Amino acid sequence: KNFFSFVPLCTFEAGGSFRVDTSCGKLVRSHCVGTTAVVYASDYLNKLTGEKIERECRRQLNCGCRALVIDFSDTKLVNSIGVSILLGNIDVAEKCGARIAFSEVNNETVQLFEMLGLTRHVILAKDERDALMNLSRYETTPIVH
Repeated sequence: KNFFSFVPLCTFEAGGSFRVDTSCGKLVRSHCVGTTAVVYASDYLNKLTGEKIERECRRQLNCGCRALVIDFSDTKLVNSIGVSILLGNIDVAEKCGARIAFSEVNNETVQLFEMLGLTRHVILAKDERDALMNLSRYETTPIVH
């Protein structure tokens, strides 16, 4: 069997869409607005889906994005491994000098994120538009190590 995956070139056209192929056939949706990438989480954030989101976030940062929005509008549940992967994304973004916003997070998940301390490191936004507006207020210069 021949398997291949397609990873699109990085562009920063407003509203430009990406569909990133994954090994099980499901797609991680993302698009860029300026130098901010919006990545859409699935209905259940666990090890498998979390790793897909992590790969897409890293790819976007490697392509020059200065901020990330992770959209949880479809997400019903987040397990402990999903939280751990989100913490890894936060760490990578901070090392790159990039900001992260979480948008459309349901109330139960907001409570979980607050209890575990994630909300100290991200912007919580009611929706994608609000997240993009909040992120535009921050200067995203790289941190020099």
